[in-house]
Amino acid sequence: MIQGAGSNVGKSMLVAGICRALVLRGYTVAPFKPQNMSNNAAVTTDGGEIGRAQALQAVACQKAPIVDMNPVLLKPESEIGAQVILQGKKLTTVKAREYAKLKTQLMPKVLESYFRLAKTVDFIIVEGAGSPAEINLRAGDIANMGFAQAAQTPVIIIGDIDRGGVIAQLVGTNAILSHGDRARITGFAINKFRGDTSLFDEGMTAISRATQWKSIGILPWFENAWKLPAEDVMDIANRPGGILKIAVLRLDRISNFDDLDPLVAEPNITVEIIEPGRPIPGDAELVILPGSKSTISDLENLRVNGWDIDLKAHHRRGGKILGICGGYQMLGAEIHDPEGIEGLPSSVAGLGYLDITTIMTPKKNLSLVRARTLKNGIEVNGYEIHIGVTSGPDCDQGWLQIDGRKEGAISKNGQVRGCYLHGLFASDGFRTEYLKSLGIKSRLENYDASIDETLDELAGFIENNLDFNQLIQLAKIVPKS
Repeated sequence: MIQGAGSNVGKSMLVAGICRALVLRGYTVAPFKPQNMSNNAAVTTDGGEIGRAQALQAVACQKAPIVDMNPVLLKPESEIGAQVILQGKKLTTVKAREYAKLKTQLMPKVLESYFRLAKTVDFIIVEGAGSPAEINLRAGDIANMGFAQAAQTPVIIIGDIDRGGVIAQLVGTNAILSHGDRARITGFAINKFRGDTSLFDEGMTAISRATQWKSIGILPWFENAWKLPAEDVMDIANRPGGILKIAVLRLDRISNFDDLDPLVAEPNITVEIIEPGRPIPGDAELVILPGSKSTISDLENLRVNGWDIDLKAHHRRGGKILGICGGYQMLGAEIHDPEGIEGLPSSVAGLGYLDITTIMTPKKNLSLVRARTLKNGIEVNGYEIHIGVTSGPDCDQGWLQIDGRKEGAISKNGQVRGCYLHGLFASDGFRTEYLKSLGIKSRLENYDASIDETLDELAGFIENNLDFNQLIQLAKIVPKS
């Protein structure tokens, strides 16, 4: 189990790299995360949903993603509440205090998924969540040491030197853990080091002396990390690109922003995340309204930020607008939520760029999809993960076809379009044609192959910088608590 001495220390990427390195050594491997909190979800081959990071880790293992790889997924819907996905399906929606009571009921299902997965592979690489040093959350924990104790897994702790204070991160974690939890930890490693790693030799010795943990090594900054799907939407904002600018509104409850990853990988494109309080840049050729976990609330915030006014100016200049899932719903004339699925029962006016109406319904559409464009028959592979039924005159022509039915809507002047299909731009043929319509040539020939190549590179990077043989040996040890 890979745990972090803090949040965002690079656990997800490290797990993906370890998984691929083990696969390249001839082992069968699976990723596992007991509990994830993210609105960036993936649809699995067995009809459920898991965190997008675990889907990437499954690719690293050369396996199809299944719900057992992430049995508990929390999808925040407000500042204090989240939807609970258990083994791929919605269980309930709870507030944070209520979830603390629910966790003990979830552990049996978490262990069920883990041991079922364990029967199929040589290694499972488990990813923790946050930090085990959050001892105020230890009671009933299923994400870190609570799981490690229940499943009897050895733990490697990762420190992030890029944020500073890494010695305190690791030694402090050791000091604050209970004796039983501390005994689970067999080693540690440092991540995101910039420069000459030998300069931290004394630091590694100090950590080992203070904790009695074995050093696995120091992992330098992996320069090509940006080529892998982003775990946090703000990771996208830090990547400069090319001459064509695509602006993406940073909705409060933005979801499934993996739609953007292939665009980020295109050398000719700059993807700019527009934070609340910032205007939509006037030089953007395309504005994307991404998915949302709370469409009506995010639509209200969109107006509070003045983005509705910016969109009018962008549209008036002839700019293109694309709405995906929740963003698609916002582009319509009205959104109705008669059962109060997203809050209190309500009806709100949409942005009015598409002549469509959406009615929120309890049933979630969750499926892997093969579609074709109506205009030229280009194949598009993606997934749907949404609630709501959308209809109206602009849906009648549509622009995609799924199993003989039309999908999506397009405005009469062709400037505005939307659909429920996620993953559009990962399909090379579609991305090429769409960028051509914006006056730009695609320079990324095979997006999936580029991900695979980067995972191979990451695996080699980890093998070259960490004591991988020792890591394998530590994985076979069952510590005595």
